[in-house]
Amino acid sequence: MARRSYRPEQIIRKIREGEVLLSQGYTVGKATRKLGITEQTYYRWRREYGGMRIQQVKRLKELEKENTRRLRVIRTAICCSKKEMHESESYRQ
Repeated sequence: MARRSYRPEQIIRKIREGEVLLSQGYTVGKATRKLGITEQTYYRWRREYGGMRIQQVKRLKELEKENTRRLRVIRTAICCSKKEMHESESYRQ
């Protein structure tokens, strides 16, 4: 099965559709097949996004992206400072 990326709005919609199908008596397996996702994906999404509104999920994704960017900047700064320390120690000797 090809891997597909879903936007937060699509994930919330799929979770809600799944809940409706489950309330209509579908099993989780049948509901997820009808939604076009695996059971594992459904459970992961439900754990991660269950009970959230679309705006909350969008904000969560923005914060995760910003956090990743900041961590990259910090790692770069640490790497550069270590390199500078090493070069200055080599220069002294």
